[in-house]
Amino acid sequence: MDNQMSFIEKQFPVSKLSKESYKERKAGASQTLTGLGKWWGRKPLILVRAVILGCLMPCSDNPKADMDIFLKVLSMDNDGLIDRKQKSFSAKELYEIAQGSKHFRQYLNDWFEIDGPRVKIQNGQDKNDIEMRLFKTLGYDDKLKYCVRPEQLETLRKDSWNAINHHLGTSAKSLNELVEQLSMQRYGRLITVGDCFSGGGSIPFEAARIGAKAYGSDLNPEAILLTWAGISILNSNKKDLTDIHEFQKAIFEAVNKDIIQLGIEQNEKGDRAVGYLYCVEAKCPECATKVPLAPSWVIGKKTKTVAILQKNKKGYDIDVKMGASSKEMQIASEGTITNKGLLCPNCGLTTPISILRGDKVDASGRTVYGLRQWEKSDFDFREDDIYNERLYAIKYETKDGKRYYRAPNERDLANELNVKQIVLENIVSWQEQGLVPTMAIESGMETERLFKERGWTHWSHLFNARQLLLLSRFITHLTNATKYLGYGILSLNSSVDRLSRLCRWDSGSEKMQQTFYNQAFNTLMNYCSRSVASLFEQWNNSITNISNGIRGDHEVVNIDARDLSNNADFWITDPPYADAVNYHELSEFFLAWDKRLLQEAFPEWYTDSKRVLAVRGDADFSKTMIEIYSNLTNHMPDDGMQVVMFTHSDPAVWAQLALIMWKSGLRVTAAWNIATETDASGLKDGNYVKGTVLLVLRKQTGDDMAFLDEINSDIRAEVRNQITSMLELENKEEPNFSDPDFVLAAYAASLKVLTSYKTIEDLDLDYELNLAINNPTQSNIVKIIEAAKKIAYDCVIPLEFESYLWKDLSNAEKFYIKGLESEKHGNYQISTYQEFARGFSIGGYSQMMASEKANTARLKTPVEMAGRTINDVPDFEKSILRTVFMGIYTGIKEDENPSRALGYMKNELPNYWDKRDMIKQLLSFIKDTKDIDNMTPHWEQSATMADLLHSLVTNDSI
Repeated sequence: MDNQMSFIEKQFPVSKLSKESYKERKAGASQTLTGLGKWWGRKPLILVRAVILGCLMPCSDNPKADMDIFLKVLSMDNDGLIDRKQKSFSAKELYEIAQGSKHFRQYLNDWFEIDGPRVKIQNGQDKNDIEMRLFKTLGYDDKLKYCVRPEQLETLRKDSWNAINHHLGTSAKSLNELVEQLSMQRYGRLITVGDCFSGGGSIPFEAARIGAKAYGSDLNPEAILLTWAGISILNSNKKDLTDIHEFQKAIFEAVNKDIIQLGIEQNEKGDRAVGYLYCVEAKCPECATKVPLAPSWVIGKKTKTVAILQKNKKGYDIDVKMGASSKEMQIASEGTITNKGLLCPNCGLTTPISILRGDKVDASGRTVYGLRQWEKSDFDFREDDIYNERLYAIKYETKDGKRYYRAPNERDLANELNVKQIVLENIVSWQEQGLVPTMAIESGMETERLFKERGWTHWSHLFNARQLLLLSRFITHLTNATKYLGYGILSLNSSVDRLSRLCRWDSGSEKMQQTFYNQAFNTLMNYCSRSVASLFEQWNNSITNISNGIRGDHEVVNIDARDLSNNADFWITDPPYADAVNYHELSEFFLAWDKRLLQEAFPEWYTDSKRVLAVRGDADFSKTMIEIYSNLTNHMPDDGMQVVMFTHSDPAVWAQLALIMWKSGLRVTAAWNIATETDASGLKDGNYVKGTVLLVLRKQTGDDMAFLDEINSDIRAEVRNQITSMLELENKEEPNFSDPDFVLAAYAASLKVLTSYKTIEDLDLDYELNLAINNPTQSNIVKIIEAAKKIAYDCVIPLEFESYLWKDLSNAEKFYIKGLESEKHGNYQISTYQEFARGFSIGGYSQMMASEKANTARLKTPVEMAGRTINDVPDFEKSILRTVFMGIYTGIKEDENPSRALGYMKNELPNYWDKRDMIKQLLSFIKDTKDIDNMTPHWEQSATMADLLHSLVTNDSI
């Protein structure tokens, strides 16, 4: 074994890890740490586990064996997947798998009995045996559908441990023992894994779970609360967990009792409210009518419930109707607020929101917002404000569990008035006691809109009277807690997230949603508010889906990363970066409520967001990052390692971070890309793609100096060596890498050479960093990375292509062919096409895409392109490949006649005979798509014509 080089520096199973990470992400609320509380951008635990083990595991002289063993440790090998399989197949699913298999199709009649649409296993056949045989034939993606996550597998099989121990020279029977023994082999002590940006706590938690010593720190107290909670709750025994649940239940019942005694959630029938719907109102500047504002007045699609506006003298009454007709549903779907502004149903005119608010631009060009800025003790709009707020619907539940909607009647309005009166009489004293927030909202990237769009100046303003009353009662009862107060804060935060003026009402599911459905504060024209009864699940949700398992020692500290003094063998960090999430702003939403309780539960912690010290994407970003990573470098051994996780976007961003690390005394040894993209789902408009780059680093220990022109040849050689070694490891059946991974490897290879030197005579690193940030096209480092990318793409030629023909293709043709090759391997990630577009310098490639949706992106077929002009990619439009596509389309259109296709190409290509080898190559590449299961549905017609045309071209003679 070579203890000087770690597995992660040589190779990494990025394809399988991407799939495992995606599976974990899609588990939603059932992810291990998610139930503890809201955080933005937790890294998947399987990724963290793989990184730690990848740093710890040494390389041997047999890379293939190293990969096999690494996959065994992670239960991502064939045996591990079999052991993780828990979900059974239906007989119909088994039949469909067998039917699609050339090998097992012959057993269909022996195994299955078909009775119309029903499929049964034949009497006497062993379903489990059939299931296992067919399971083994599936690809990795399909297998994962039936498997639990690696963290949910209690232990590996004995055969796996025998193979692992034989290869690594260990005697482990568990992951904890393996970590300890590998640590002793390398360092003579148990490793410490540190993270100074612990955030939601994934890295310290997973490090402690697999048996390492864990150190987690963060500037943000809310992040430290979650990090503490993950490790502490996972370290609780069954009795403690039971006691925590009882504690939560007791607090909830005490608040529920208070609300029942106040009578503010019951109607005249004794029915209990489930939720309340509120809307903003504003006066139409054109006709002075007071208009209730909502983008839609549909309340429930399943129950066909709508709000109906009825004009009165000064504004509108709102009625609520269940079981509405189709016409009434259609009318209700047209709201009074559009993306153009207030749409008055009385006069029909539209007023832009900025005009409605009275925003103005002063002499200096600065926008002055027109809304009144609220005072600290305000909790409601004033009568003379531009905006007002009204309750327009209530969802009730009868004693026998039936639910219904109605517009508020006199009793409901009296309840609402009673709530406001209670808050009015107590708001000042509540704030003095710390039962209601007093924190002012500081101006920032995300918080600025709260001043602008509503006039809210304090965090308490994001909550209406009913919400303030409920939450203050929870805090009142929590203040009497002692032992479990920290867990109570988690329950409070879960409730706060689902009890604000920023909570959406989902008319499709007829459910109340949370505040943070994305990484922003979204002010709403209509919102929902829960009753205390409907908070039960949220209040008690903080410690579900959690199991025991923490083995390693751990320390959690609230500290600025520039000031930490703890040492770690591996620093694994996921830093804030450039235009990333504004954690310091978003987390203040919770901190405003938690301040008093945090001081009581954790007196050694500070309860300030330390916003001024937070890492931000401003002019001081690189200086701050260099200070932090220099400090981490000073607190690791010379043979220690760092892994920096970040979301990449382009080579310039990549270069910026690499330069920061270089200036911090670190050198790049490898980089890998883990794709964890998910559908947009309300996060952002358009495609939302997330690819996590793992930048692997070690200390710079030498003082070597070089000249830039001297190391260019070294960079070219290193890039080619890196790509060649990856191609040798590549598994064609279950690819380890996709093309973006080869590109990232090229980036890393170039930076491995650059950062191996202490100085490069021709480069001023400060100047280069400034260029990479402000003028990347002029940066030598960015140019080097771009050049490395081109070398990588020259190396990674599709297997079916002759290299001499590949070189004759235009960049647009290469983009398409590489994209189609990726689809052949089942890769439909939009990030892949984005990387190809950058790599081949292609703009406007959308015209070539049939879909750009995350995970289902694909190129248009010849039939889908038809005769349309691809204006945005002129190099493709005038290419041989485009002519071949038009030939295929012509042949299909002209009665499926390949001779017409050949005739078209000969007419369009004067140099047809000179280009015949290229045409044959392109047709050969296209025609086999009809034999690939995932390609067949959309490619069959085009591929069949390509096959026929290929035969004609092959046999064509002068």
